[in-house]
Amino acid sequence: MVDWDDLRYFLEVARTQRVSTAGTRLGVQHSTVSRRIQNLERELDTLLFNKSTATGFTLTQEGERFFTYAEQMEGLLITAREEILGQSQTLSGHLRVGSTEGFGSYVLSPLMMDFQERFPAVTLDIMPVPRFISLSKREADLAISLERPQRGPYLCTKLLDYSLKLYATREYLENHPAITAPDDLQEHRFIGYVEELLFSDRLRYLDGIVRPEQVVFKSTSVIAQYQAALQGKALAILPCFMAAQDARLQVILHDTVTVTRSFWMYCHEDLRHSHRVMALWNYLKQAVQLNAALMQGESRELVFPPSLLVVSARARGSLGA
Repeated sequence: MVDWDDLRYFLEVARTQRVSTAGTRLGVQHSTVSRRIQNLERELDTLLFNKSTATGFTLTQEGERFFTYAEQMEGLLITAREEILGQSQTLSGHLRVGSTEGFGSYVLSPLMMDFQERFPAVTLDIMPVPRFISLSKREADLAISLERPQRGPYLCTKLLDYSLKLYATREYLENHPAITAPDDLQEHRFIGYVEELLFSDRLRYLDGIVRPEQVVFKSTSVIAQYQAALQGKALAILPCFMAAQDARLQVILHDTVTVTRSFWMYCHEDLRHSHRVMALWNYLKQAVQLNAALMQGESRELVFPPSLLVVSARARGSLGA
């Protein structure tokens, strides 16, 4: 029989690709991790990892197949533990949520503080990062992304559409040529993304609006772009949920320059029976819908669900895509 502890070590190495990192996360010496992996490979009589000083521990073809089964076993144990501990009545434990940078910082973080206040026995990690979150490596329990995952054993739902508009400070508008039509934009400078480092084509906002040479400031971070726009030196297309909350920024060409994108929320299929994950899932579905006006730039204020709102871990109606 395969030792479950060996499976834990296997999963951590597969996700981190480093024995030292896996040891840190498991609270043991790296030599212990190496010994456990050797035990498992010997028990299965197969090589699970290709080992390299450059790329670390990468799964072999047999390792990839075994990883799928090990994850399923892990999910079953998580579910069994929550059922036995009775977490359907009292939510507790730890949750990690990955998100796009802007949404995670300006919408998700304040909502998560509200959720944590409602369920004080739940602790939270929020990861607003300018890249995709890997659920297969267990980087997070829930992920919020610009794109729906195309494959994988995921439970997925569309949160909502959101708008991006063209913004500038009052100072900028007072000191530069007037903008009354899209053609006027040719006389202005812009802030945008570093094209070759985009993690999603959904971030290509300026294509067809301005010439490449007009983009004089670029960053991989939407928050950096927002801060640059506040300096009053250039224009920027920004998410309304960020810029609309700041009275220093004004919308330009409100009806003609609007970009629409969507947010998708997903988790690993084996977490659909986790009460705390589903409670957070349902809370976010309801809370984000309440803020549809902010997401479209029609409001300047983030609102929170009423204190009497029931967030049911067993409410499955909101799980559909």
